[in-house]
Amino acid sequence: VQLQASGGGLVQAGGSLRLSCAASGHTASANCTGWFRQVPGKEREFVAAINWSGGATYYSGSVKGRFTISRDGAKNTAFLQMNSLKTEDTAVYYCALDSTRQCSTSLRMRSTLRTYDTWGQGTLVTVSS
Repeated sequence: VQLQASGGGLVQAGGSLRLSCAASGHTASANCTGWFRQVPGKEREFVAAINWSGGATYYSGSVKGRFTISRDGAKNTAFLQMNSLKTEDTAVYYCALDSTRQCSTSLRMRSTLRTYDTWGQGTLVTVSS
């Protein structure tokens, strides 16, 4: 399986962007797709995750209410709709896949990079003030 993230760009604070994560190759029916972000010099942090089967969603506290994760099974693509963007949302955004199980109900597990076996290449989101 390969993941291709896209949709990043430059946007003003308060604006919106939608990121896409397209999966190619065989994808199991029961898996978890997550979005992470990373700022230079800081650790990669969990943003959101979705169960491919059932669609249960999970968010970090910093984006809950502003970001929405979704998926299109027919296109094997996950999305991250980002609204009310803030300058602190500026980061490289990565999508990731745990192909072996659905998203853990444990925040610690969902936030652990090793939980995910496949990563996309990252897409840069820059929010200007």
